[in-house]
Amino acid sequence: MKIETKVNVILIIVFIIGMLISGITLSNVLNTKTENEIDSKASALMTMNNSIRSYTNERVEALLSPKLEIEENFIRESIPSFSVREIFENFRQHPEYTSFLYKDATLNPTNLRDQADNFEIKIVYRFRQEPELNSLSGFRRKSGNKVYYTAKPFKITNESCLRCHSTPEQAPKSQIKTYGDKHGFGWKLNEIIAAQIVYIPAEDIITNANRSFMLIMGIVAIVFTIVVIIMNRLLKITVLKRIKKIATVAEQVSVGNMNANFGRQTKDEIGDLAEAFNRMKYSLEIAMNMLENKRNK
Repeated sequence: MKIETKVNVILIIVFIIGMLISGITLSNVLNTKTENEIDSKASALMTMNNSIRSYTNERVEALLSPKLEIEENFIRESIPSFSVREIFENFRQHPEYTSFLYKDATLNPTNLRDQADNFEIKIVYRFRQEPELNSLSGFRRKSGNKVYYTAKPFKITNESCLRCHSTPEQAPKSQIKTYGDKHGFGWKLNEIIAAQIVYIPAEDIITNANRSFMLIMGIVAIVFTIVVIIMNRLLKITVLKRIKKIATVAEQVSVGNMNANFGRQTKDEIGDLAEAFNRMKYSLEIAMNMLENKRNK
């Protein structure tokens, strides 16, 4: 195998190892950046929703709660979860946020639209099993699309909530008339009954991250190719051509052509090699002259 081929093989091996290492590192960095970007959006929406919930619970519910017993129809706006869901639905009217979702995924909801699916039920039970767990996040498939979810436990900490959710007998009549007496009862104080979940569409963000990954890796591959071409060119000019010239001169000397010359050499390892060959040629020439003189005597 020629030196040039050996060097190219080594460079290719280095390239493959370098691409693997840089690819894995870059992929991890981009994945982390992507997940942080999505998570920051989800956290902002979760904070906004909880702010709406707190406002409804502290201000709106206090105003509307006395009317629950006298109104024929249940005033749904007095329920923080209802207000959060409705405001979020208005938020989703903006084209940019159409695919965003929010849900109070509840095991036994009053409004069946809040019923937790199988995936969400597992999240609620995990919050129950691990009380110290404050949030969960990750990816899942929903309606055929890959989405990122952030979930927080929803615990009954306000005893006033049990008025509507302990037993049907204690619930306002307007609530029973609107939602019936089969769902949303049996809740207990300090019990985790649901998970607040924000779903963020992840397909576009992941696609953009993959594009960035391919672009960067493509640039790295192009740069490496250019480096290989330049190194091959420099290898030929500074090493291979000079070695080939030394080999040609040495071959000429070996067949008796003492006029062959290595020419002027630079002060480097190959120059030192040429000088060594020159000294060997001079020594050989002296030895041949001495041998010739002995024969002539």
